[in-house]
Amino acid sequence: MAASKSAALGPLVGAVDQGTSSTRFLVFNSKTAELLTHHQVEIKQEFPKEGWVEQDPREILQSVLVCIEKTCEKLAQLNVDVSNIKAIGVTNQRETTVVWDKVTGEPLYNAVVWLDLRTQSTVGELSKRIPGNNNFVKFKTGLPLSTYFSAVKLRWILDNVRKVQKAVEENRALFGTIDSWLIWSLTGGVNGGVHCTDVTNASRTMLFNIHSLEWDKELCDFFGIPMEILPNIRSSSEIYGLMKAGALEGVPISGCLGDQSAALVGQMCFQDGQAKNTYGTGCFLLCNTGHKCVFSEHGLLTTVAYKLGRDKPVYYALEGSVAIAGAVVRWLRDNLGIIKSSEQIEVLANEVGTSYGCYFVPAFSGLYAPYWEPSARGIICGLTQFTNKCHIAFAALEAVCFQTREILDAMNHDCGIPLSHLQVDGGMTSNKILMQLQADILCIPVVKPSMPETTALGVAMAAGAAEGVGVWSLEPEDLSSVTMERFQPQINAEESGTRYSTWKKAVMKSMGWVATQSPESGDPSIFCSLPLGFFIVTSMVMLIGARYI
Repeated sequence: MAASKSAALGPLVGAVDQGTSSTRFLVFNSKTAELLTHHQVEIKQEFPKEGWVEQDPREILQSVLVCIEKTCEKLAQLNVDVSNIKAIGVTNQRETTVVWDKVTGEPLYNAVVWLDLRTQSTVGELSKRIPGNNNFVKFKTGLPLSTYFSAVKLRWILDNVRKVQKAVEENRALFGTIDSWLIWSLTGGVNGGVHCTDVTNASRTMLFNIHSLEWDKELCDFFGIPMEILPNIRSSSEIYGLMKAGALEGVPISGCLGDQSAALVGQMCFQDGQAKNTYGTGCFLLCNTGHKCVFSEHGLLTTVAYKLGRDKPVYYALEGSVAIAGAVVRWLRDNLGIIKSSEQIEVLANEVGTSYGCYFVPAFSGLYAPYWEPSARGIICGLTQFTNKCHIAFAALEAVCFQTREILDAMNHDCGIPLSHLQVDGGMTSNKILMQLQADILCIPVVKPSMPETTALGVAMAAGAAEGVGVWSLEPEDLSSVTMERFQPQINAEESGTRYSTWKKAVMKSMGWVATQSPESGDPSIFCSLPLGFFIVTSMVMLIGARYI
């Protein structure tokens, strides 16, 4: 970008995109939605015990600071003045739970990640206390009682971490999802940091009433959570505070959306019935249901989609959540070593073009929508001596597509009007084999924007549109048109249905693997032998390490 064009850029908006696998900071032109530059840092995940998934909140914060500084350096190389950045938005992995000390600013325990399963027995005990004819938890929150959500993670921390118990007793503890931890830290931390969250992140805690848009005392009492440690609830688009350090000191943080809500906004799904599917660590299909809460009869969640301003109306969504999508590729890379980079899976899959009857159910953290079955664990089945690593790679990609079909089928039943196409985004959408497989398995076109960073774009839009910032118009006539790539189904519906039916058989075989003893005790289930409780069911021979791989 030439220096002479710098002035013509118009106002810029930055977006912190803090995900399960990595952190990024991206800068967009508010007039054209063009992505100027970005920087990315991979984040470590820790697995201290079977079923446990943790991250270091300090590493997460440091990764954000590094990404901001490096992106600003890249802007300087493009002859773009960082003073053009008028606002910053924060989008984040949802449900992941952090408790920190407001006096020292230090985390009191590792962040317990949304994928974590240690609370299985906590969920079991709490379930017994919900009357069968009055599931007030689901009515108020839109969520099933599950290890997935923040309240049970926070309950476990309060029960098991003495440092947290002491900090609560001494009124030093603060709780938040990742957005709250970042906004508090970036706006000053111990020196006046703003302790807040937005309605989309709050709606994933199981402590938030999605009808009144407030923390709910009955829910907090049910989970035993002291309300004084909870963040203030704000809209998704307003000024929360100012950056207090670094190259962007003084810039307002004015947008906050959970990652899937941000992608919904970034895909411009502002109308009732519009939907998108994001392929990240997990896979998340959201359908805008407008101003009304729609409760699913097919295993989907009811959640807050967005509220783009203090005085603006709230929008809701139906959501189908799949725990493992991109994470299965990372697992093949880090745990099995059959690929050296995530991109290599496309090369392997392309070599064979089929799974050759091999099916992969990556239920590393149980099964989410539409089953909500925590006893499930991952399996590969249908193996023969002919099977090799290329077939397993192909089966892993197919698994992502089959899981998407399951939640799309549920969405179509709940909404009553089948989707005519699927809008997609997320890191995995760069894999053309995956996108073509998805179209084939769904039997409808898959539509991908040429600029795939829709999660970051969505929160940048929210930040730029905030009152007091006003550099990004969300009026329909002002929204930039997006170039799309379209993948058409290339197999007939009968073949697609046959493969899907076989997948469903594999899913049934994945259930019931975990014994009554839960990961919460710290002892692996008697069934678990491979990392993350992964199982290989084979008709002839287990192939890992064999000559075919």
